[in-house]
Amino acid sequence: MTLQRYLEDAVAQHGERVAVREPGDVAITYRELGELSDRLRDRLVALGVEPGDRVGIYLRKTIDTVASIFGILKTGAAYVPVDPSAPPARNAFIFGNCSVKVAITESRFEAGLRKHLAEEKAAPELIVIDEAGGGVGLKKALDASPRAPQSATVYTSADALAYILYTSGSTGKPKGVMLTQRNATSFVDWCSETFEPVPSDVFSSHAPFHFDLSILDIYTPLKHGATLALIPEDIGKEPQKLAQLMVDAGITVWYSTPSILSLLVQYGKLEEKDLSRIRTVLFAGEVFPIVHLKALHKILPKPRYFNLYGPTETNVCTFYELPSSIPADRADPFPIGVVCSHLEAAVVDDEGNVVTKGERGELVIRGASVTPGYWNLPEQTAKAYLNSGIGAGDDDKRAEVRWYKTGDIVTEEAGGVYIYAGRKDRMVKKRGYRVELGEIESCLYRHPQVREAAVIALPDDELGLKVRAHLSTRDGERISVIALKGFCAQHLPVYMIPDVFAFHGELPKTSTEKTDYQALMRME
Repeated sequence: MTLQRYLEDAVAQHGERVAVREPGDVAITYRELGELSDRLRDRLVALGVEPGDRVGIYLRKTIDTVASIFGILKTGAAYVPVDPSAPPARNAFIFGNCSVKVAITESRFEAGLRKHLAEEKAAPELIVIDEAGGGVGLKKALDASPRAPQSATVYTSADALAYILYTSGSTGKPKGVMLTQRNATSFVDWCSETFEPVPSDVFSSHAPFHFDLSILDIYTPLKHGATLALIPEDIGKEPQKLAQLMVDAGITVWYSTPSILSLLVQYGKLEEKDLSRIRTVLFAGEVFPIVHLKALHKILPKPRYFNLYGPTETNVCTFYELPSSIPADRADPFPIGVVCSHLEAAVVDDEGNVVTKGERGELVIRGASVTPGYWNLPEQTAKAYLNSGIGAGDDDKRAEVRWYKTGDIVTEEAGGVYIYAGRKDRMVKKRGYRVELGEIESCLYRHPQVREAAVIALPDDELGLKVRAHLSTRDGERISVIALKGFCAQHLPVYMIPDVFAFHGELPKTSTEKTDYQALMRME
C-alpha cells in the first residue's frame, strides 16, 4: 500500500463523498480531488519530475495544497512542505538543501522565493498559483498552459521516500527528516486500528502541513472515505472562531497540540457550543497542563481522549487513553503511555544498556514508522541511532538492531506504561513544534550588536513553555525588544522567536569558561 493508493481507492469507493472542506462550505469530492491531482501529476511529469525527485510546496493550507500533495505522490516523487509564514530565506534554504526539481507556490510568495533561491544557487521550476483556495487556484494555474500529456500514477516501493519534514536544527539550520511510504502507511494503519474511523467522520486539520501531526490528519480520513476539515492558520489561533468552526464543520475527531486545546478551554466559550458530535479528542506535541485538561474534560466528558507521543522521526510511538473520569485531586500530567503495536521500545542508560524497570533512562524506538535518517546529514543520522543487541532475534542474540534515540528521559511503570521525565539535550517543544534552542542562539549571534546569547526554556502555566533569551551587547546598551523580535522574524519562524529578552553585562560562565545555563535557570 502507498499513500497515493489511499486516494485512488477512495475515488473508486467514495467518489461523490466530500473529501476535503474549507471554511465557508467550500468543498471538493473524492472524484474531483482525484482528477485535480491527476492533472498536477501530468504537469509535473511534463516538467521532468521522476520517481525519487523532490517537489516543494509553499502554499497556505487549502484544498489546492491537498491536491498538490497527492499530485506529487502520484509521480513517485517526495513532497517537501514549508511553513508559508516562515521567512522566505528559510524556505528557499530548505528547497535548495534537498534540491527540489519543482516548487508549487502562490504569487504572494513568488518574489521573495525567487530572490532567495538565487542566493542558494537553486533554480527549480515554479508552478505559481495566483490565489490558493478551493482547488480553483491550482486548476487555473494548470489551465494557463497547454494540457500536459496523461501519465500513469507511479506506485512506489514501501522504502521509497514519501515526504521530508524539516525541523529545527542545533547547528542553526533546519534539518530534513526523511519519511518513507512504509513509515507513513504503517502509522496510518495503526491509527485505523486504534481509532476505528468510519466514512461519516469529520477529522480536524489544525496542524500545518509541514508539521508531523498533519500525517494523521490527511491520510487517516482519506483512507476511510471520511472528510478532512481544513482549519486555516488565522482561525486556528482565535479560540472563539475556532470553536465555532468545530460546530459548523461537524468535527467528530479532533487532533491538535495541548496549547490549542488550552486556549479553547480558556477563551473559546466551549460550554456554549454544541460539540456533541466529537467522539475522539487526540493531543500530542507537548505536555498538557493538567488544570486545562481537567477543565476540557468537564466541558466535554463523553469523547475518548488520547495522549499521543512521538518525535517527527517516529511520528506517534506511544499512546495513552485517559480514564473516563479524572480525579479532582490529580496534579500530575498523564503518562505518554504504551508503545504502539507496530513499534518496539526500550529504556537505556548512557552506555546503551537497558535499565531496570522503574529507573530513568532514554527512550529508544525501532520499527516500521522510524525514519531512515536526515537528508544529506550522514553524521547526524549516525548519531541519532543506537546499534544494539537489544531486541535481536532468538537465532542470533549478537545481531545488532537499529534503535532511534528520542532524547527523552522516561521511566517504565507497570504494564509497560512510560512516564515522561524530561530531555537529554537542548531541544524543547513549543506549541507542539520542535525547537532547538541552539538555532535561536545562532540567529541572535547574527545581530551586529549581540556579543553573547544564551537561550533557555521555562515552564509556563499559560503558554506551557516560555523561551527566554539572555543577551550581552557589544556596547553594553540594551536593544529594543521590538527591534530584536523584528530581526528574529527575518530568520526564524514565528513560533521560534523568544518570548522574553533579558540583558546582562556578561553572561555567567562555568569554570571552563562555557555559558553557565544552570546559573541562568537559577536566576529565574
